[in-house]
Amino acid sequence: MRRVIEREPKTQAGRTTSSELFGALLRHFRIRAGLTQDQLAAVLPVDRTLIAHFEAGTRTPDRKHVEVFDALLGADGLLLEMWEKIDWAAAQPKHPDWFKRRAEMDAQLMVLREFQNQVMPGLLQTEAYARVLFERKGLSEAEVEQLVRARLSRQERFLDPNGPLFLCVLDESTLRTVVGGPRVMRDQCAHLLTVGRQPNIRVQVAPAGHARLVRPNTPMSLITLPGGRDWLYSESLDSGHFSSHPAVIARHARAYDVLRADALSANESAALIRDVMEGYVQHVHPRTQLGDLAQEQLQRRQRRQLRRGGPRISRRRSRA
Repeated sequence: MRRVIEREPKTQAGRTTSSELFGALLRHFRIRAGLTQDQLAAVLPVDRTLIAHFEAGTRTPDRKHVEVFDALLGADGLLLEMWEKIDWAAAQPKHPDWFKRRAEMDAQLMVLREFQNQVMPGLLQTEAYARVLFERKGLSEAEVEQLVRARLSRQERFLDPNGPLFLCVLDESTLRTVVGGPRVMRDQCAHLLTVGRQPNIRVQVAPAGHARLVRPNTPMSLITLPGGRDWLYSESLDSGHFSSHPAVIARHARAYDVLRADALSANESAALIRDVMEGYVQHVHPRTQLGDLAQEQLQRRQRRQLRRGGPRISRRRSRA
């Protein structure tokens, strides 16, 4: 029998952080108990990726999660004792100064309505997609790692099925703008399909071929905090802008609600995302037989015909 050797995760400086040490210990007890990440996730229940982030030290587990881990994995209180001793606030990844206020709102908001174009919203990005975006800025490896960790940490509340309501309208350009290559985009589309099935998340697409759709000029977020207070958030280059003026929020909320009503439904959007994803799959695994390609094109036409009431989406065909 091969022995599983646990290797302590290292930071960029070569030192193990307290959150990474906790994650390594959790992984040790999970493997000792003979459980996979999927099996452990099913007990809570949460998505498997959340368990992976706990073990990597990139997310902070709730006390209730640690109590379940401790009892289920036979840790005899060691996991809970260690969790109580860690200064999780200090262990958390740091957001850029200009973004901290928005991150604090994400940690307590009740409802989030968001529109995004060109680039996927941070709350729906995969790790690989986010990493490419930060690497493009010419930052150091350590800076990129810190920002990726911070972005993933924001997602934890929303990836929980009991998390806050998250309604997101994506311009079709977010699916078509290639970030990091076909493989990254394929996985990003697959991620959208997965999170879109959660009870607290709805992903809709505003298709490029729908001429009557009125889109906002810039990405925006409508945030509802506990107590019913609403905020409007938008971004420019390395700067966040907030407004709580009732007239401003009412105007943008009305525009957003009309856009969401005119966009593809969640099911129609999932069909379009899946269609786009298959295009990226072809680049990752090229088809060599014309019969396979013809069959796939037929299936795509059939899927488009099944979208009841959905607008026809024009697609450019490359000339030979």
